[in-house]
Amino acid sequence: MTAITRIDPRDELFREPLPDLFRRFMRMADWPVPGTPEEMKLDIVENDKEYLVKAEIPGAKKEDIQVSVEGNYVSITAEVKEEKKETRKDNGERTLLRELRYGSFTRGFTLPQEVDQRSTAAKFENGVLSITLPKREPTRGTTVSVQ
Repeated sequence: MTAITRIDPRDELFREPLPDLFRRFMRMADWPVPGTPEEMKLDIVENDKEYLVKAEIPGAKKEDIQVSVEGNYVSITAEVKEEKKETRKDNGERTLLRELRYGSFTRGFTLPQEVDQRSTAAKFENGVLSITLPKREPTRGTTVSVQ
């Protein structure tokens, strides 16, 4: 007696293309470019009066960091510069491994409530940027009398 086997035509359709599709996706993925800083890591905490943001920006100097606030959108831009190091050919020094990254990068995010831009404060210490963003009181609508 012959065994009956159920065949799903989709099995044959997807069996071969999927590995190729996966390989194409991996080639097209947005991988970090060597020599550029990776995305900065953030912690955002909220209380009744303000948002507290901590951003990890190792290797940056406070002069090279810019924080901008517009409504409820916050943007942090930083530049990490490579220190110039002169190497003399007569000392026989050569680089075996270089993993330090240099360049500029930006991170932006939207908060649930608008921020009071005039009272915003930022402090940079030991590679961590701390930003205090006081919440703006929500504006209340007004009633207009119809004449």
